Amino acid sequence: MNVETHPRGVRSFVLRAGRMTDGQQRALATLWPRFGLEYAPGPCDLDALFGRRAPRIVEIGFGNGANLIQMASARPEADFLGIEVHRPGVGRALLDVERLGLANVRVSNHDAVEVIGQQLPEGCLDEVLVLFPDPWHKKRHHKRRLLNGAFVALLATRLKSGGLLRAATDWENYAQQMLEVLHGCSQLANTAADGAYVPRPDSRQPTRFERRGERLGHGVWDLAYRRR
Repeated sequence: MNVETHPRGVRSFVLRAGRMTDGQQRALATLWPRFGLEYAPGPCDLDALFGRRAPRIVEIGFGNGANLIQMASARPEADFLGIEVHRPGVGRALLDVERLGLANVRVSNHDAVEVIGQQLPEGCLDEVLVLFPDPWHKKRHHKRRLLNGAFVALLATRLKSGGLLRAATDWENYAQQMLEVLHGCSQLANTAADGAYVPRPDSRQPTRFERRGERLGHGVWDLAYRRR
């Protein structure tokens, strides 16, 4: 299933020229061949990528990898694919993978829309996390928000029956939009008893964006939807 999730030329991110440390550059040069997933427009064999068959979790936009690494360390029985467009963050995550000796992490340095739509087969994921995506808070930029109806529908097709889609934001307007968009996907069911938001799960540590939002007095809204 190939879904057009944003109008041509409209992306949910802007690439910034972040400073790379020597360690991050080394990690990208030496660790990428083992832990990196090169983008190619065709289905990826995840069993071959990880060298086994296991529960599969994807984190979209993992930043510096803190949550991704924490989850992978806590759940060695599961496999984790992190997708991040900013190279310094990918390098940082690879350094942590090496430092902790993790074998259950792979990373992609490409647009998540294309990775999900082109590389991941239908029904292959147990969980997808979209934590604190860019809120594009100005109204004229809302079209750039990652979690729109088409992308949510695409994510639903990649989840197994019973699989979980988790999202979080510290922008109330975006939280309301997320709730509307996720509620509008017939393949997903809200796990919240009141049909709204859920408490932050113990499985994810607060991100730096979340801590920043708390310092600024922002609320944090978590959502969890299960594949019907």
